[in-house]
Amino acid sequence: MPHFFIDSNAVTDNFITISDKDNYNHIAKSLRAKTGEKLLLIDENSIQYETVITDITQNSVSAKILNSYKSKRKLEFSLYLAQSPLRNSDAQNFVVEKATELGVSAIYPIYTDNCALNSSVIDKKIEKWQRVMFESSKQCERADIPVCKPLTTLQKLLGGAEFDRIIAFCERRADLSLRKLCSSNPIKKDEKVLVIIGPEGGFSDREFEFFASNPNINMLTLGDLILRAETAVTVALGNVIYEYENY
Repeated sequence: MPHFFIDSNAVTDNFITISDKDNYNHIAKSLRAKTGEKLLLIDENSIQYETVITDITQNSVSAKILNSYKSKRKLEFSLYLAQSPLRNSDAQNFVVEKATELGVSAIYPIYTDNCALNSSVIDKKIEKWQRVMFESSKQCERADIPVCKPLTTLQKLLGGAEFDRIIAFCERRADLSLRKLCSSNPIKKDEKVLVIIGPEGGFSDREFEFFASNPNINMLTLGDLILRAETAVTVALGNVIYEYENY
């Protein structure tokens, strides 16, 4: 069933009127929807509406609400990803898409020592990554839309933002696993967890020293295998969710 984000102001009594250009064009022109077909709609308060189309005009779609409820398609804790953007556009789009599917609240592109892209190039791609996150949120029926933050550095991000738990996955420099960390200190509901993943070339010695000198950062390993950066993102986020749900 097609899934779209709406504004709660579009809801009147038992009907929803969809008149914004993007949603209208997608429903009426791209999908060529007809009256009697069903739509899933969700507002900014994470209220999910199961609806059936009752009318399609030249500039709006009307749908009757069949059922409504609070969506559960979100994590019970806040998961954030800080990641050094990859040179390959397809690989980076994959990272953004899968991080969205895995429930991150936001992605922080970080400029690291071994980042293969120029900062000005990254700045121009933020808007595109936000669009990828929006489309991915619709496809996986998320209750909310994550945010792609402006480019930053590790020092600025960790110096200003407040996280309850910071995890840096450090290939070749750590031997503590996420399982061991969570066995003694489980992730709690409503906790803010930041996962940090480096670029294709890995973190620099200077960055490893920065992690080691910061007592709030947990330097962890993903195992003995060396993973591509885009693989490390999906494995790391998936493991964090798994550990939360199994403690």
